[in-house]
Amino acid sequence: MDTQHTVVSAVRAVRPAVVQVVTRRMAYDNMWRPVPREGAGSGIVIDRRGFVLTNAHVVADARELRVSLPDGRTFDGRLVGSDTMSDLAVISITAAELPLAVLGNSDDLALGEQVVAIGNALGLAGGPTVTVGVVSATGRMIRAREGVVLYDLIQTDAAINPGNSGGPLINLAGEVIGINTAIVAFAQGIGFAIAANSAKPVAASLMTTGRMVRPWLGVTLTTVTPTVAAQYGIASKRGALILEVEPLGPAQQAGLSAGDVVLEVAGTTIRDDVDLRRELSRHHIGETITIGFLRGTREGTATVTLREAPRR
Repeated sequence: MDTQHTVVSAVRAVRPAVVQVVTRRMAYDNMWRPVPREGAGSGIVIDRRGFVLTNAHVVADARELRVSLPDGRTFDGRLVGSDTMSDLAVISITAAELPLAVLGNSDDLALGEQVVAIGNALGLAGGPTVTVGVVSATGRMIRAREGVVLYDLIQTDAAINPGNSGGPLINLAGEVIGINTAIVAFAQGIGFAIAANSAKPVAASLMTTGRMVRPWLGVTLTTVTPTVAAQYGIASKRGALILEVEPLGPAQQAGLSAGDVVLEVAGTTIRDDVDLRRELSRHHIGETITIGFLRGTREGTATVTLREAPRR
């Protein structure tokens, strides 16, 4: 395979749909006087009706939105909906003949697979820039802004810089397999993107209703790995470890505690925290489900009634 030619072809297919999102928000100076400030990020056109997918933190508190395409066209944007728990948001623009990006199947990613990040790095003029790297890991979890925990992330060494947030991470087939969302400032070659398969239901809900309604368990999770099992003394090689339990949340009311390892949800085996989140997404608010868990060396079950996730 001519890798260089494939990268060029993939970029050529997706780059026209990568937009710059410029925001204007109100801030305050040292004398507490209101001062308008601009910010910039990226996004991708995912629907011919003018829907643009980006990060929630890109549009947070924005009073004005301007969306610019690589072809030079610029439009006023309207925030359709934002979901801080997934760090995703949808903007609407009124435009004709929009180029589209296709959301691919992120479950098919392989470690070491070559990927390309596209975005408006540093907000520089001249349109979206391109960086190339590989899939370093999948199923990552990080603590992001304001205590929000992001799950099912793709880790990549493709350079992701300020301004890239909300832009696509693509495979060599020209499919969007992630939405670039975070970098680790003190590390080199470590960036994160929201997996496309996690982004799809959020984007669909935001486009339809303006908000994301999801069942809520009320826990913070991590995957049981050999390292985690040794650190916490867990007698299991799989599962989702509960790190924290929200006070008065469904999990606490069902008797689950920090340190419990979830092994099964509604009869489905749970290998990791991503499995748990996906299984929960298949159920409905108000539904009662059975959770199998390990506490120390004892297995148990809890009956949990799912509630709507609180707005953050």
